[in-house]
Amino acid sequence: MEFTAQQIADFLGGDIQGNPSVTVSDFSKIEEGRPGTLSFLSNPKYNQFIYESKASVILVNKDFQAEKEIQSTLIRVDDAYQSLALLLTLVDQTKPKKTGISPLAFISPTAVIGENAYIAPFVYVGENVTIGKNVSLQAHCSIEDGTQLGENVILYSGVKIYYNCVIGNNCTLHSGSVIGSDGFGFAPTDDGSYKKIPQMGNVVLEDNVEIGSNSVVDRATLGSTIIRQGVKIDNLVQIAHNVEVGMNTVIAAQTGISGSTKLGRQCVLAGQVGLAGHLHIADGTIFGAQTGVPSSIKKPNQTLQGYPAVPIMTFQRASVVYKNLPELQKMIYSMQKKIEELENKMK
Repeated sequence: MEFTAQQIADFLGGDIQGNPSVTVSDFSKIEEGRPGTLSFLSNPKYNQFIYESKASVILVNKDFQAEKEIQSTLIRVDDAYQSLALLLTLVDQTKPKKTGISPLAFISPTAVIGENAYIAPFVYVGENVTIGKNVSLQAHCSIEDGTQLGENVILYSGVKIYYNCVIGNNCTLHSGSVIGSDGFGFAPTDDGSYKKIPQMGNVVLEDNVEIGSNSVVDRATLGSTIIRQGVKIDNLVQIAHNVEVGMNTVIAAQTGISGSTKLGRQCVLAGQVGLAGHLHIADGTIFGAQTGVPSSIKKPNQTLQGYPAVPIMTFQRASVVYKNLPELQKMIYSMQKKIEELENKMK
């Protein structure tokens, strides 16, 4: 489908600078802009590309100031990145949705399947499973006994959901993710071996949760591991048993959260963050990449980094000192030598 710059501006509530009649039918990155496509600029690091881009239409923030002539038609909006997200969502919603149940899928007679569901070949749906309306289950998904899926849930190929888990509405789980596997619970014995502790709880994903490929959310020992509404989890993330992740928290790749830790609302965990078990993390906490968190964070809305986690400004100052340690060591050795020489002269 083609849209004019004017139609796009009207939809976004933006202001046009250039030809309102130019049309676009696809998207492109600003550094690879092609005629007939729409691109966007929100990060100043990419400003240089806007002057050479061949994209027909470019979304920019209203406060963007051009340093030289731009050939493309600009649409000025409050937030170019959010506006792009709106357009991409609109296009995604226009794609045809598959429906129907493949004869190559196994579905228990006791399962309840909602309207307009799509169940691909080689999907397994266990006993007493409940699946809501407009659910899409791609090939090789496994939904074990007693699990509940809400409406508009998408499970991409190879997703595994263990028994008695609860998935809310509008959740998306990407390929290879596992929900409800056993928590890491083992009790030491007198002979030095470990005895497995049965994990009898489940996992609850509230509405609007998205989980990336090959991420794992373990079931609780007792009770529930809970991922609250609006949480977004990247690929390759480990969420241990009895963890609770607060509403609208985002977690980047290779992060690990140990058992029974509770995260507040709207936290941000960058890549490779590690949290010890049984912690409480205040609302609005931001952890920089590779931060190690051995103790609870009680003060909300802090940005922390390093191991152990410290306020970001403290970490940055310490990093400067760390970088200069070799020179500081030389200075100390030199001063020590001079002190020894003075002491010898005094003797």
